[in-house]
Amino acid sequence: QNVDVVFHLAAQADIVPSIQKPKSYFNSNVTGTINVLELCVKFKIKKIVYAASSSCYGIPDKFPTKEKSTIKPEYPYALTKCLGEQLIMHWSKVYNLTTVSLRFFNVFGTRSRTSGTYGAVFGVFLKQKLSNKPFTIVGDGKQKRDFTYVTDVANALYLASNYTKTDIFNVGSGKPKSINYLVKLLVGDKVYIPKRPGEPDITYADITKIKRKLSWQPKISFEAGVKKVLKSINNWHD
Repeated sequence: QNVDVVFHLAAQADIVPSIQKPKSYFNSNVTGTINVLELCVKFKIKKIVYAASSSCYGIPDKFPTKEKSTIKPEYPYALTKCLGEQLIMHWSKVYNLTTVSLRFFNVFGTRSRTSGTYGAVFGVFLKQKLSNKPFTIVGDGKQKRDFTYVTDVANALYLASNYTKTDIFNVGSGKPKSINYLVKLLVGDKVYIPKRPGEPDITYADITKIKRKLSWQPKISFEAGVKKVLKSINNWHD
């Protein structure tokens, strides 16, 4: 009660576990989103900002990828996040809510999670670095990701909360970097493991729209972000 804006970032993440437990992901990411929306209606909260995922694009046909690109999720995690976005847009239309969906591209930064075998690449690599183990690089490491620093994402969420219309935006750096380059910055031994199906060779956000409509732009370069993460690497010991 008495809430101005709801930021809905809760979800089960990661690709492989979603293939192993699709029903659990559906319950969290889809049914959970309906629960949030129903309470917004009940308590007359008129604004919701949703953390969507760039994984909704699957393996895109065009780069950089615009918000109007074809939606074709490749695995249950991507599908459930996409369904969550469709739900908030539908509730906006039917129940007169203002909803903004932000499609995050490869968020990284301090305090990222290291648990789980199939977590985001930064969490996995940091855990390996602390354990003095080689970095496990999927495929040839030439695949590129549009890494976006966490404070830039937080800023996008804040700006979206002040936006007065219902809309969808990409949140990325617009400057993809290879996994091999990341490993070079992190410094350490490396081993290569087989490529996983359903993962794109590149994620590359077109951020023209969010720059224009929200006056947002990324401020932390990839190199500066990696430096910040390494500076506080001891935070991950436990």
